[in-house]
Amino acid sequence: MNDTKLPKGYEPRDVEAKWLEYWEEQGVFTAPAQAERPAYSMVIPPPNVTGSLHMGHALNLTLQDILCRFHRQQGHDVLWVPGTDHAGIATQNVVEKSLAAQGKSREELGREAFVERVWAWKEEYGGKILNQVRRLGASVDWSRLRFTMDDGLSRAVREVFVRLYDEGLIYKGDYIINWCPRCRTALADLEVEHAQAEGKLHAIRYPLADGSGDLTVMTTRPETMLGDTAVAVHPEDERFSHLVGKEVILPLVGRKLPIIADSYVDREFGTGCLKVTPAHDMNDFELGRRHSLDVIKVIDDQGRMSADAGSEYAGLDRMECRQRIVQDLQDKGFLVRVEDHPHSVGHCYRCRAVIEPSVSKQWFVAVQPLAAKARKAVEDGRTEILPRQWERTYFDWLDNIRDWCISRQIWWGHRIPAWTCQACGEMIVAREDPQSCTKCSGKLVQESDVLDTWFSSALWPFSTLGWPDETPELRSYYPTSVLVTGFDILFFWVARMMMMGLHFREDVPFRHVYIHALVRDSEGQKMSKSKGNVIDPLTMVDQYGTDALRLTLTAMAAMGRDIKLSEERIQGYRFFVNKLWNAARFALINLPPAESATPLPTLPAPADLDVRHRWILTRLEQNKRDVAAAITEYRFNDAAMGLYQFVWHELCDWYLEMIKPDLSAEEDKNRESAQACLHTVLSEVLTLLHPIMPFVTQEIWSCLPGMKEPNLAAAAYPVLRPEHEDEQVLRDMALIQEIVVSVRNIRSELSIGPSLKLTVLVRGAEEAVLRTLETNQDTIIHLARLDNFQVGTELTPPKASASAVVQGLEVFVPLAGAVDFQTELARLEKELAKTAKDLDIVSRKVANEDFMAKAPAEVVEKERAKARDLSEKQSKLLGLRTRLQSLME
Repeated sequence: MNDTKLPKGYEPRDVEAKWLEYWEEQGVFTAPAQAERPAYSMVIPPPNVTGSLHMGHALNLTLQDILCRFHRQQGHDVLWVPGTDHAGIATQNVVEKSLAAQGKSREELGREAFVERVWAWKEEYGGKILNQVRRLGASVDWSRLRFTMDDGLSRAVREVFVRLYDEGLIYKGDYIINWCPRCRTALADLEVEHAQAEGKLHAIRYPLADGSGDLTVMTTRPETMLGDTAVAVHPEDERFSHLVGKEVILPLVGRKLPIIADSYVDREFGTGCLKVTPAHDMNDFELGRRHSLDVIKVIDDQGRMSADAGSEYAGLDRMECRQRIVQDLQDKGFLVRVEDHPHSVGHCYRCRAVIEPSVSKQWFVAVQPLAAKARKAVEDGRTEILPRQWERTYFDWLDNIRDWCISRQIWWGHRIPAWTCQACGEMIVAREDPQSCTKCSGKLVQESDVLDTWFSSALWPFSTLGWPDETPELRSYYPTSVLVTGFDILFFWVARMMMMGLHFREDVPFRHVYIHALVRDSEGQKMSKSKGNVIDPLTMVDQYGTDALRLTLTAMAAMGRDIKLSEERIQGYRFFVNKLWNAARFALINLPPAESATPLPTLPAPADLDVRHRWILTRLEQNKRDVAAAITEYRFNDAAMGLYQFVWHELCDWYLEMIKPDLSAEEDKNRESAQACLHTVLSEVLTLLHPIMPFVTQEIWSCLPGMKEPNLAAAAYPVLRPEHEDEQVLRDMALIQEIVVSVRNIRSELSIGPSLKLTVLVRGAEEAVLRTLETNQDTIIHLARLDNFQVGTELTPPKASASAVVQGLEVFVPLAGAVDFQTELARLEKELAKTAKDLDIVSRKVANEDFMAKAPAEVVEKERAKARDLSEKQSKLLGLRTRLQSLME
């Protein structure tokens, strides 16, 4: 026996801080970019520089870290690139709010001073999210930290822009985009958040120009009718086919509109007639282009009605104009009816203003040629998307892709490298800032817009590796091995990275895309601050430790299935951390001290070990194979739960209990065999657990004797020892365990205390099975707390014996002297009476129709569950009473 260096209780905070500092100081995760080892690389999905860690980040980082730590164990040259995204709109909003609190605005500062202010904010606060990434134990290469606006990435952005422009794939033109009237900028589709709103559906009468009747159209946005340029019907709709080619009069305006036919029109919605407003609806814009319709913009960039809306409405806020239009339509007899109509409304993801689809002069990427390559790469298997069902979603989006609006009307971001000559109108797109017009030497003015944040992040897999230079990192680590991300950015980021990687590197940016699930609350609802159901990962780390949170998320990360998370789950896995810690303390007490001159016993050959050691070593070998296969195949939950089962139920509950006599024995051979096996199992299971639980495993590892590599993060994956696998020993141990469990169950049923030693008789017909039990009787006696254990084919048990059947064997426990039958029967009768009374009360409540109708659903279900539990308990007690009475006869 010796003193352990591990304190009685595991305190995560100090342990985590110590090893984070150690790993960084030692440069453990710095990738050498050397060709002699197989490369494994990932780029972190860059969090917004304004962001803070949420549970989705925690899951994403945990899964990535598992992959990196595991592949280092496999001997790979691993690079995990960290970094942050400049988050144009979000960051600008944060700084603008800060200025507003000081009574200032960005316009007062001017562009240059404002951008300097944002950089200062980034330097002061931008590291917050990175420190939180550190807290999660992410084994990234901090020496290669990148930011989407650092010099290298900015150079890559310009290079890509200029090349695409020169190839005719970037252009400037009028197109329909998402416009935020509050932020006054174009938005990507991803930056628009849709929410259900209670709206109204207005039926409006459009008179036919020839006076022969009218058409009724339905709209949720009557204010946009001022920009109508047609009414459309389905070409196969017999109700209206005779009207195609005629005209209607636009109510309130008097403008004549053509009636056109287009298969886009849904004949079943509303009246089957569609008002077409190309300037203010995405689908109407495309329909208008097909039919060469005029585009009349009646809502300006501030969300107010423009001069084209007419003098009566110009200057009104769009929502105010809606009310005025409805009233005017009613007053003039054009409003047929108004219906309630819940529908989805787009909002700005930052300021929550209602988005306005609007035609605007913007910069676009013509993506169809790029999208075709990105589609084919997945079809050909050069990139695999997992789970597979996301491939169809990916294909659908690429098949229906629209040109990408890449310009934003803000100041923080990569300014578009395009200049216009004030003298001759010449446009220059260049890698370096031009000094004057190349055509007339006139003065140049640079575009005021910046690029969409997603433009720079689309280059992330190769720009972070030094492109456009041909760096050692590019040669070693591109394509990257895997991208781990959420499904919500499959199109907007993943697909665009595929396009850019294939276009500029002529290869996919990653071999695998693993789409992880969404972390929801315990009821399956999406977490949101408004609902008050957010679980803060850093709060959980402070309370339960990083390892407990990581293990929880990993154990629940089944492929394709959302995670229903609760604090109780995390607390439950903290118990596992404690279990591992206590097992390690027990082991260290029973192993030679690390500083001792006494060498560790070597692991004996399988033939020199008894069934207990051969069993645990067999299970260890199976776990080594299973964990490696599970992580390789992204079955993270299988890896976690397999190790949980092995450590808690096999190593701790069974093996440690079985070897206690050996470890305290005076016979050196038995003790040395137990020590060798215990050290082997503990050290290797720490290695298997390390990718999931890096901190507690490293702390225990540092105290183990005989470890050549003090840094577990740099230790190799345990080698396989097939000679220690034995299928027969698994069957033998299963038999032993079932015998012991059957005795324990009898103890529990009959309230026989653990201190009372029992006699057990086992009767069977197969000599080989009985020999196995005889050989291992010492283990059975120790685990079942017996003073006598007998096996045989002709054994006759006493009449008052409890019994069980295990694998065809009859197990008898003589009860004379062990159970006071009369006292036990009296206790059962008392418990039965109480249970019957409780069940009657609950049953009456459940049968009460008034209660069932008025009580909340969760209360009703709680009472029903209580009734089921009491009924089950009553049934078991009755069965036990019958069994006890039979033993007394």
